[in-house]
Amino acid sequence: MLLTEEHVIGLAPDDASRKAGSALASPGKWISKGANTDALWGECQGSGSKPYQTQVDIVNVAFKCSCPSRKFPCKHGIGLMLLYARQKDTFTESTPPAWVSEWLSKRADKKVEKTEKPVDENAQAKRLQARQQKVADGIAELMRWMKDIVRNGLLQIPEKGDAYWENMARRMVDAQASGLAGMVRTLGETNFYSDGWQISFLDQLLRIYLVIQGYTQIESLEEPLQQELRALIGFTQNQEALKQQTGIKDSWLVLSKQTTEEENLITERYWLYGQQSKKSALVLQFYVKNQTRPEVLISPGIALQGELVFFPSPIPLRAIIKFPVSNISLPEVTGMEGWAQVTDTETALYEQMPVRSERPYIVQQLTPVQHNLQWWLKDQEERLMPLKTGYTNIWRLLALSGGKPLKMALLGKEQQYEPLGAWHNGSYKLL
Repeated sequence: MLLTEEHVIGLAPDDASRKAGSALASPGKWISKGANTDALWGECQGSGSKPYQTQVDIVNVAFKCSCPSRKFPCKHGIGLMLLYARQKDTFTESTPPAWVSEWLSKRADKKVEKTEKPVDENAQAKRLQARQQKVADGIAELMRWMKDIVRNGLLQIPEKGDAYWENMARRMVDAQASGLAGMVRTLGETNFYSDGWQISFLDQLLRIYLVIQGYTQIESLEEPLQQELRALIGFTQNQEALKQQTGIKDSWLVLSKQTTEEENLITERYWLYGQQSKKSALVLQFYVKNQTRPEVLISPGIALQGELVFFPSPIPLRAIIKFPVSNISLPEVTGMEGWAQVTDTETALYEQMPVRSERPYIVQQLTPVQHNLQWWLKDQEERLMPLKTGYTNIWRLLALSGGKPLKMALLGKEQQYEPLGAWHNGSYKLL
């Protein structure tokens, strides 16, 4: 794994951990330390009588420390990695002590046990059948609810309270159709006080209807489309089985990381772009705050040398990372020449999947400009595309640009995009 200061700082769970970890990135703080191709380790003297034993798996990126902190990584892990990034030559010991070897061995054994765990196919089939019936009942109720909206008209819709939307979303959760629940919540989040809200509202209503109609006729569709519709409904796919498939090996630039939290459940969204394949990818990770850790620790603004396996779809986007992976220096990437190429790509994607989420693009020579009291991105052929409503990093983008065109990483679809990062003076800057 390539460890740089920027990468380590990006792994810190919060600002307090970054500050405390930086204070420990000094040889004088460590009684012992060492490194080899598999791990880093060290003993840091704390407030107790015994030093804290800190260890980092640098192949699969995992952490363990004997300190009482529940953060991953803790300040000791951050300090050890920062010290390694700054003063690698001071890690002269290459033979791990017993407490490090035992930890690495246990991690390897757990991975084997997880892989070899047998599956009860009959019980699995019964659970699937029961869930499909629940989903079917939930869909029937959702269709009646949507028909009532259309039958009664949109005039009174802005007066509906939050409970109107949340009650139906919770009903979809009870029906084990979490994807539909999210789409209903999005419907209720429409800005009913903006001009033309009816367009976005009906557009979202139509998306829900298309997903439902596709799912009810799923047996007549091709397998990739079936899998995509199941995912939109809320069905999950066995990721261990997916990892057994052949993926795409490439240098994957991590364009951005987006983190959300709901009832202590952390969701991390990583947007990636392949240097050779020129494919976009979305990697999702879920974990419980201060209790579990993400399976892979990824820092935006770096590149991963590894293999990604994409979930089945007519237009693959979501992917999982096969192990092991390694961090590398940022490769040189090229992007699309302008908005005409982006819109052509969007059109082709909609022909295959009319209900889909946003995806990242890399576009050459874009300049932020203001027109009619709105910010736009102008390409080298003078074509304009509006920035996504509510984009908050416009001033940082203007500071990087200085009125000059930049190669940018963007996230969006249709006719609204937000910059995730930009190349400035030969390096990639997160926004």
